[in-house]
Amino acid sequence: MFIPDVSAPLWFMVTFIVLFTIIVGRYFLVSGLFYLIFYIWFPAKWQQRKISKKEYAPRQLKREISWSMITALIFALTGTLMVLLWQKGYTKIYTDIHEYGWWWLPVSLFISMLLDETYYYWMHRLLHKPAFFKLIHKVHHQSNITSPWTAFSFHPLEGWILSISLPLILMVVPMHPAMILLQLTIMTFSSVVNHLDIEIYPAKFHRHLLGKWLIGATHHSLHHKQFKYNFGLYFTFWDKWKNTESPLLDEAFENATETKTG
Repeated sequence: MFIPDVSAPLWFMVTFIVLFTIIVGRYFLVSGLFYLIFYIWFPAKWQQRKISKKEYAPRQLKREISWSMITALIFALTGTLMVLLWQKGYTKIYTDIHEYGWWWLPVSLFISMLLDETYYYWMHRLLHKPAFFKLIHKVHHQSNITSPWTAFSFHPLEGWILSISLPLILMVVPMHPAMILLQLTIMTFSSVVNHLDIEIYPAKFHRHLLGKWLIGATHHSLHHKQFKYNFGLYFTFWDKWKNTESPLLDEAFENATETKTG
């Protein structure tokens, strides 16, 4: 399989353009699909699962998409640099599955997601310090009521902070490209689901053996409203351990998932 030398300016630019196209396409595909299903095609079916009853702010969706395009540029640049680092031997990325065995594929994914969760949680808390919030994180929190398009609506500095997590992990954790792609896919779907503002998980899922450890729309919606709770990305374990999980979570989840009659 031919893989061009990304250190050459032409191939660096080609790789950047390809990655940018993929990232933008993925954003519009996933966010757009969720928006169509839950807000355009079947809104009545999901109306009682809507967490916030207010309408979106004027031009909010357009603003979110605009910021997300800038984020896509940053993600593409970081991705291109990650390919370059791999080619120069600075990462633990490997292409032969038998080098570590099939068992390592899910293990490496799990480890990487735990490290990503840890990085995100503590960076997220840092971004809520007044100086950083006003300068950087305020852009994301302009979406008080979130939408599928909020998923990658970040200030450029926050986009860069988020983008370097995986490259840092790949310098110490051996991962096959298939697992890297899977993690990026999970990250995309997770971010869209968390910002959907419609609770898609079943009733009582927040008390389930598995569900209580997973973040969903209700969990993250409370973060956008309360600011000082619910800082996690995929999982709730850091919020539970550090007592930053909202005390309103149970009530909010039950309100969003209760079956309404009459």
